[in-house]
Amino acid sequence: MKYVYASRTGNVESLIQKLGLDAQRIDSGSETCDDDYVLFTYTDGYGDIPMEVDSFLMANYNHLTGVVVSGSRDYGDAYCQAGDKIADMYDVPVLYKVENDGTDEDVTALKAALDL
Repeated sequence: MKYVYASRTGNVESLIQKLGLDAQRIDSGSETCDDDYVLFTYTDGYGDIPMEVDSFLMANYNHLTGVVVSGSRDYGDAYCQAGDKIADMYDVPVLYKVENDGTDEDVTALKAALDL
């Protein structure tokens, strides 16, 4: 399984590092992935899918198997909503929702969920 991520503020990148994953970074959205992958993303604005992630998914959705999403509970109902939107659009599960870069408990739970 491959892992692909987008990180603007560093929270998702920090989570990737905590998990010890060798992951492909989405910078512009023009990147490609020809293998099955789990997407790690942040939530933009008030529950929006980041623009570069949206562009990436348009070309690479057929290999998407699930999404892990970061957000801030300060946004209330919009917390991690990008993951919910991606899951609905591409019929994949939200594997985990994490606040910012996650706690040690989140890392342990994610490792179990991803079978790492």
